[in-house]
Amino acid sequence: MDLVSADEIRAAQELLRGVIVPTPLVHSRVLSEIVGGPVYLKCENLQRTGSFKIRGAYVRIARLSDGERARGVVAASAGNHAQGVALAAAMLGCKATVFMPEGAPLPKVAATRGYGADVVFPGPTVDDCLVAAQTRAEETGAVLIHPFDHPDVVAGQGTIGMEIAEQCPDVRTVVGAVGGGGLMSGVAVALRAVARERGGPDIKVVGAQAKRAAAFPPSLAAGRPMRVEVNPTMADGIAVGAPGELTYELVNELVDAVVTVTEESISQALLLCLERAKLVVEPAGAAGVAALLEHSYAVRTPVVALLSGGNIDPLLMAKVLRHGLAGAGRYMVVRCRLKDRPGALVTLLSELAELGVNVLDVMHERVAARLHVEEAEVLLHLETRGSDHGEEVLGRLRAKGYTLTLS
Repeated sequence: MDLVSADEIRAAQELLRGVIVPTPLVHSRVLSEIVGGPVYLKCENLQRTGSFKIRGAYVRIARLSDGERARGVVAASAGNHAQGVALAAAMLGCKATVFMPEGAPLPKVAATRGYGADVVFPGPTVDDCLVAAQTRAEETGAVLIHPFDHPDVVAGQGTIGMEIAEQCPDVRTVVGAVGGGGLMSGVAVALRAVARERGGPDIKVVGAQAKRAAAFPPSLAAGRPMRVEVNPTMADGIAVGAPGELTYELVNELVDAVVTVTEESISQALLLCLERAKLVVEPAGAAGVAALLEHSYAVRTPVVALLSGGNIDPLLMAKVLRHGLAGAGRYMVVRCRLKDRPGALVTLLSELAELGVNVLDVMHERVAARLHVEEAEVLLHLETRGSDHGEEVLGRLRAKGYTLTLS
């Protein structure tokens, strides 16, 4: 499309040479088995600042005039765009002020400040931040660096598509996360152009949105950008209430499908990346892998899944990994009633040991309104070998007379 051309993306590639890291493409055996053909991971989680955002931010700021850069730049972001803008501005000698939502992950806030940007917290949502950033731009003459809805930003993100085409010339499908749409818009422009130039088959482009924050499916159905309510999601990096005008047009024209993924799939995808690929990925960055777990029928192989970011708070990682283990049947929280008598708890724990269960935590309660005088209740955090083992454990305990409730 004329909105953003392949030539602009190639020019962005030249501009970014020596600035960004050409990230590796890693084969995934486990995903290849699930999909039934070769699957590769494009590791933008290993990019400078920990995500793809530096690409678009640098191109946008580098193409400003000297006078515009002298007035500084402002941005609104939950984290990754903030870091990209902060580093790009520092590299280009430009002052940056970034508006971040209250409660933004502390590592992302610290990194943004570490790159030299001023950080302001105007409210609880990214939309609050965008309003504040626009107001600051109008008051001071600073340039707003939009996280996705600008041709230079789309062109910068599109350089990932050019890299994929070079690293995997026979690629048939690329799947990745969609928030506002800048990433997959740019990738789609690049891949369509490459396929046309090579005279080969089209390369399918599939976007993935968190089900709790999915603005593109209703927008595409309505034929125009639509605003939706954004519900809480672990994939905060793609929790965007509405597509941009530019990115909507590009996605509508060039992206083959936008699918939604559940919180369970996202957590299992993150666990898979960490356990099987040894890659630290944030929930939003794992949305493309989650799409393969839920929608493998929608792709043609070879497939490249974009790992768009790796900036995850360690505390959140612990919670998400436990969520993923639970979804895979390897972690259970069980309430168990037993007789309040000496040796009852030891007997229960011995039963679990014989079943090969790892007991992670135990909370023993003897006095509560819901319990009879002769009863006690134990809250158990258990690690099993998988869903079949978990069902075996529950069945054996119930057969021995224990009353169990899954929490």
